[in-house]
Order: sequence, then C-alpha cells, then structure tokens
Amino acid sequence: MSNKTVQEKSTPEKPSQEPKKLSFFRLWNLTVGFFGVQFGWALQMSNTSAIYEYLGANPEEIPILWLAAPLSGLIAQPIIGYFSDRTWTPLGRRRPYFLAGAICSSLALILMPNSSALWMAAGLLWIMDTSINLTTEPFRAFIADRVPENQRTKGFAMQAFFIGSGAVVAATLPWLLHNVFGLQEANEAANSIPLTVKISYYVGASVFLSTILWTVLTTNETPPQDMEAFNKRNEESEGLGKALQEIWGNIVNMPQTMRQLAVVQFFTWLGMFCVFLYLPPAIAHHIFGAVSEKSEVYTDGIEWAGVCIAVYNGTCFLVSLLLSKIAKRIGRKPTHSICLLCGGAGLISLLFIHNQYLAFASMIGLGIAWASILSIPYSMLSDSLPKRKIGIYMGLFNAFIVIPQIVAALGLGWVMVTFLNSSHLYVVILGGISFVISALCVPIVNDVAEEDDTLPSQVAAES
Repeated sequence: MSNKTVQEKSTPEKPSQEPKKLSFFRLWNLTVGFFGVQFGWALQMSNTSAIYEYLGANPEEIPILWLAAPLSGLIAQPIIGYFSDRTWTPLGRRRPYFLAGAICSSLALILMPNSSALWMAAGLLWIMDTSINLTTEPFRAFIADRVPENQRTKGFAMQAFFIGSGAVVAATLPWLLHNVFGLQEANEAANSIPLTVKISYYVGASVFLSTILWTVLTTNETPPQDMEAFNKRNEESEGLGKALQEIWGNIVNMPQTMRQLAVVQFFTWLGMFCVFLYLPPAIAHHIFGAVSEKSEVYTDGIEWAGVCIAVYNGTCFLVSLLLSKIAKRIGRKPTHSICLLCGGAGLISLLFIHNQYLAFASMIGLGIAWASILSIPYSMLSDSLPKRKIGIYMGLFNAFIVIPQIVAALGLGWVMVTFLNSSHLYVVILGGISFVISALCVPIVNDVAEEDDTLPSQVAAES
C-alpha cells in the first residue's frame, strides 16, 4: 500500500503544466457544452412527472418511477470519474466520455416523449439519466483541468451563464411553442403526450449534441508530462475490481469536510427531489385548479410550471454572480444557510398562493437557494480534496446527492398516501421544510479555507 502511494504521488496526474490564461472565446468554447447539458436536465425535470401522469401514473407512483435517476448517478459517476482520471486517447482524457454521453442522451431525448407505456418511459429515463451523468462528471473535471486557478471566478461565471440560460430556454420552450409560436395541440388520444413537449425534446436533443460537439471540436487536452509513467500506473490499477477497491478506499478515507457536507447535502437534495418530482403537477393542480391530467387546464399548468422553473433558474444565474462577494464578506457557511432558508420559505409559501404570477415570488426564493446549492458546497469541498483525485471525489460527492433521492423514491410514495393525502403540493412543502433543516446543519461543516474569496468552477447541473 505504501509503495503504491509513493508511486502515485510521483506520477504526474495533471497536464504537463499549469494551464495558460484563456481568452474569452476559449473560455466560451470550453463551457458552451453546459448549455446543452442543462437543456437536457431542465427538460427532464420539467416534464418527466407530467409524462408519467399523461401515461396513467398515480401521484404516489411517481417517486418509484424516478428511482432510475438517482441510482444511475450513484453507480455511474464514481466509476466514470475513476476511469476518466486514467484515460488517454486521440480525443484526450475527458472528451471521449462526455461525447459518448451526449450521443446517448440525445437519442434518449428523442425517444422519451414517444413513450407509449409507463415502463417504456421509466426505462428511457434510466438511459437518459445515465447518459447525462456520463457527460456531466468528466465535463466538470475537464473544466478543472483546462482553466487556470486565477480564472476560476470568470470560468464559474461563464458556466453559470450557460447553465442558467440553458435551463431557462428549455423550461419555457413548451409554453413558448404553444403561446408565442401558436403551436396547437392535436392529441388523438386523451392520454397523449402534448406535441409541444415532443418538439421541445427534439430541440433539446439537437442542442445537447451540437453544444457538446462544439466544445469537443474547438478545444484540446494536454497529455500527461510522463506518458510512460502514466501508462504504467494505469496498468497496475486497471480493471473494474481495482476501480471498486480504490473507490472504497477513498470512501473510507474521505476528508472530514466531505463527511460533514454529506449531512447538509442529504436534506438539501431531499428537498430538491421533492421539487423535481412534484412542482409542475402541484402548480397545475393547486394554482390552475386542474382536476384531471387529461384536461387542457392541466397542460396549461404544466407549461406554466416550466415558466416558473425558468424564473428560479434565471434567479440562480443572477445570484450566482454575486455569491463570491457575499461569501467573502460574511463567510461561505452563513451565505449557504441564508440561501437555503430563502429556498425553504419560497417553497412553503406556495401553500398560500393561488395566483400564477405570485408563484414567481416563491420561485425567486428557490432560485436563491439553487444558486448556492450549485456552488458553495463544491467550493468548501474543493479546498479539502487532494488535487490528483478530483475526478473520483467529485464522483463520490454525487452520492450525497443521489442517496437522499433514492430514499425519497423508495419511501415518499408511502409518506404521500399515509400522511399527505396524496397531495402534490404537500410534498413540495415537505421539500421546503427539508431545506430549513439543511440550513440548520450548515454550521457543523468545517470550512478549511473561509478566507478564500473565490468560488470554484465546478457546479452540478442535475441530479
């Protein structure tokens, strides 16, 4: 064990030198793929529960039908992170992974709205989510590889722009197609998935693939300085068995800050999963008054929920530009707690809102929380990680996002029937309460570099 450790430390893991300062257009090329990735995530989050209900799912069945999403992330991201740290091909280290993920994701986006049965939609969600994870994890590490430390703030802002704008366009697209471009619904069957949703997914597939291709074709990766040593180390650690062994070793020896953040992340993502599962149906039923998933009012409500999701993602983008300054002034932990409390208050306030425009105020609170969720935990985490293991630890950190989602997928249906009267809205309120609990847990985290006044470029786009 000790000999291996010495060898690994002496083997260059990063590119041969610190990345050179990047121009605006090179930063643009590096990060534009996030627009497509978030486009895919936003379509999934905005429409999947509605697609399930269009196909006949009961409200309490939706959590288990979503189980594929967190399970795929739990399994895929650590393994992808491990192997992408050890890959070198003519396309480089990270690009083969996120290109393959983009191709598979685009195919799944085309097929998903054409599902004719629940089992088909659930299976395609599994494929789609696994593929998006295959894109996302190495893409984060790719940015960490290519952007120099003194440009991390600018790189973060660029990514935030693409993440925010991609989510806004994707979430509002069905509403825009219907209300601005005049696309008429012409469903032959009462339980058909609306044409606006289908076309939005087709657009999403083309955007996802084209933006990732843009990044792949306009950027490059620097090979390891000592390729022979790089290959030798990989030969000694190749194979899935070795990967699982090292992943387990990293779990056992994870930094204290990472363990503490696990508690915060559990309640945070339990709350976010409640939003992903039930916010669109809650708006359709509670605010628009839809009594049936087969009604036009329900479709209007789901489209408006997309607008609401765009509002919270747009808020996220604007707030993210200010977070580093706020965190520098008052500290990262207080900043994160305050943002989570804003999100909790926003979700809980939906209980008292019956006007579709007043729902925007709730979404602003959620957007403030979302900006912090996508940045500050990663900022605190990155300061505690060994640099040569960024890929694998970022993959492992994803477990603290997906485990609460798995818990919710397995148990939320029972909770909903037993305690919440099968109400979509009450589950969203439960998500707000979970945010408040998460905010109260933030003070336990040991922030090893509170004096750091920058936020890293790593963000998460999607469960």
